[in-house]
Amino acid sequence: MYRFLLSRQWVILTLIALVLIPTMIELGFWQLHRHEDRVAQNAQISEALDAEPVPAERLTSPGHAVSHDERYRRVSAKGTYDTEHEVVVRRRTNSDDEIGFHVLTPFVLDDGKVLLVNRGWIPANGPQTAFPKVPPAPKGELTVTGRLMADETSAKSGIKDLQGLPDRQIMLISSGQQAHSLGKQVLGGYIELTAPEPASGTPQPIGEPEHGDIGPHMAYAVQWWLFCAGVPIGWVILVRREVRDRAAAADESAPEATPAAV
Repeated sequence: MYRFLLSRQWVILTLIALVLIPTMIELGFWQLHRHEDRVAQNAQISEALDAEPVPAERLTSPGHAVSHDERYRRVSAKGTYDTEHEVVVRRRTNSDDEIGFHVLTPFVLDDGKVLLVNRGWIPANGPQTAFPKVPPAPKGELTVTGRLMADETSAKSGIKDLQGLPDRQIMLISSGQQAHSLGKQVLGGYIELTAPEPASGTPQPIGEPEHGDIGPHMAYAVQWWLFCAGVPIGWVILVRREVRDRAAAADESAPEATPAAV
């Protein structure tokens, strides 16, 4: 009755089912791991943002690569802005997805080292080839507070064309690049300024990173596992239907019995 399972059509169908089952299981675990990574990342960001600010030089130093656990840590520093060597970072968006610049201003510490401060976003208020009009930074000595961030890389951003930019414009924030440009010791990474806030409201402060949404990955994992469970169930249903259809066809083709002679 089940010899039809050896036919070419059913062999191929069975092999496809056998391949789909482990594939869907693996895809489910992949989504589960993404969910776990997202939860861990949210917890790390939340913990970093809730921590009290520490001196910047306690977490970073010239040439230091900011680690994953150090990202978003709140740090503070005392010094003065060096607006003469201020640069802008191209192709940056605000919360409304408007394209403009980030303003990157060197902040000279009391010991002479430099901390790069991303003061926030400004609109592209002129030709892209000219240095934009930037709201002035506060003068004199002050204390700044911000979220510590790692240097940006072309591999991470996908940006490859870093040459031929207009004067005082950059594509990526790199403490090493700025150290070479300034000829000074620059602390690794940079900070996104949170205090003091600009009196005029510009540059627009960069908002906190998203850390409340866990995403749909757990739901996707469950979906893949349900699909996986559906494969053998569907295979059994198709087999039983085939058996039933073949039995019905056999009954219809069977010759009718001849009445016995009296």
